[in-house]
Amino acid sequence: MRTLFILLAAVVSVGCSSRSALDRHLDEAYQHYRAGDCEQVMLALSQAERRSRQRDNLQPEISLLRGQCLERQGLFVDAAQTYRFILMRYPASEYAYRGRARLETLRQLGHYRPDEEAVVTHATKR
Repeated sequence: MRTLFILLAAVVSVGCSSRSALDRHLDEAYQHYRAGDCEQVMLALSQAERRSRQRDNLQPEISLLRGQCLERQGLFVDAAQTYRFILMRYPASEYAYRGRARLETLRQLGHYRPDEEAVVTHATKR
């Protein structure tokens, strides 16, 4: 019984530490975003994403912040694709609402045309 309790405590503490590491990475991403350092934002978001693979509910937040950083870097097509990913994958979330608003802003600024979908072609082997 004692061994079972120790094992259970170890499992619970590992879960808590991974949650705190995830929160820490997200907090770091927001701090770097406020400071204007998108390179560090992307690094912190990648670390948070690795920690959140079991918790899909954080992916839209991570993706929205990634899209905002892509906008700051002038990568408007990539930002629009990121927002469209949120809309398609998480249509009922708060982040889909925000992504839709960002797409509309990009459209108004002339950086996004919803009628011209990006076409992806694959290289063929010869």
